[in-house]
Amino acid sequence: MPIIYLQHPAHGFKIANMELEAEFDEQNGWERYNPDTPSAPEVAAPANALDVKRRRSRPPVEVAAAE
Repeated sequence: MPIIYLQHPAHGFKIANMELEAEFDEQNGWERYNPDTPSAPEVAAPANALDVKRRRSRPPVEVAAAE
């Protein structure tokens, strides 16, 4: 039994079990794809994005020493 991978821009991904089913789906906007082949390289975050310090929501409160 063949496994045919299909993708659709609005409906996502699906697997067809028969060639006839895949051909029918292709008439309705589905496209075949190979899941083992990467479609686009992933872009890594810039190195300096990890070095950004987060601001505090409010300034720290100083506690006065009781004398």
